[in-house]
Amino acid sequence: MKPYVYVISDIHGELALFEKLLKDFDPVIHQLVLIGDLNDRGKKSKDCFLLGKKLVEKYHAIYLRGNHEEYFLQFLNSPEDWYQAYVQNGGKETMESLLFKGCCEEYSPTEIAMTIRSYYKQLLQFLVERPLYFEWEQYIFVHAGVDLNKKDWKKTNPPDFIWVREPFHQGKNNTGKTIVFGHTITPLLYGDMQTTALWISDHKIGIDGGAVFGGSVHGVIFNKDGIVQDIEYHKLTAGWQPNF
Repeated sequence: MKPYVYVISDIHGELALFEKLLKDFDPVIHQLVLIGDLNDRGKKSKDCFLLGKKLVEKYHAIYLRGNHEEYFLQFLNSPEDWYQAYVQNGGKETMESLLFKGCCEEYSPTEIAMTIRSYYKQLLQFLVERPLYFEWEQYIFVHAGVDLNKKDWKKTNPPDFIWVREPFHQGKNNTGKTIVFGHTITPLLYGDMQTTALWISDHKIGIDGGAVFGGSVHGVIFNKDGIVQDIEYHKLTAGWQPNF
C-alpha cells in the first residue's frame, strides 16, 4: 500500500488542467484516484477519457464512475431516449470530441451512438468496468456520496454513489470514515456561488471547484492522518459561468 492518495476532482474535458495536476503525481508514492466526470462540457473529453484509461493501465490508478460517464453510457444504450438530456448536460462536446464538430447536426442520435460504439469498443468496455467507490485507510472516495441512512454505507443503491446530492451533504456522517467526493461544485456547497476552496464538513470533503464553469480543479494529497496538500488551479480562460 502506498503512503499517499492523490485524488483529482471532476475534470469535464479540461485537458490542460488535468495535465497540469498530473505534474504533481508521483507514481512511486501516490495512489492516484480520479473521482469521475472526466467527460462532457469541456471540449477535450476524448483526450481526458484516453488519459484516464492510460493512467489506470500504466499506474493502476483508480478511475471512479461519475454521473457523466453514466450519462454517456446510457445515451449509447438508448440514444433516442437520452439524447436531449445528455446534450443539455454537456454531452454534445463529448460526441464532437469522439467524432467531429457538427456531428450532432449531421447525424441522428442513433447514428452517432452506433458510430461511437463501432469506433471505441475498448474504451466503452473500460468505462463500463469503472468502480463506484474506493476505500483506503479511514477514507471513502466516491463521485457523489453515499446513503448516510444505511447502517452499512456499502449497501447504498448504486445510482446514489454517482447522483446523490442534498441528502448526503446535509445528512449525519456516522460511517466512521472521511468521505471525499466531487459531483456538486463547492461554490454551490458554500452557497455563495463563488468559493472554489475545498468544502469540509462532518468528515465530508467536497473537491469539485467547478473548473468547467470557470472555477477550479483540485488535486488533493492525503496520508492516513489527513490532507497533506491541496493543489488548486483555476481556469483562467473564461469568467465564472455556472451554466447547469
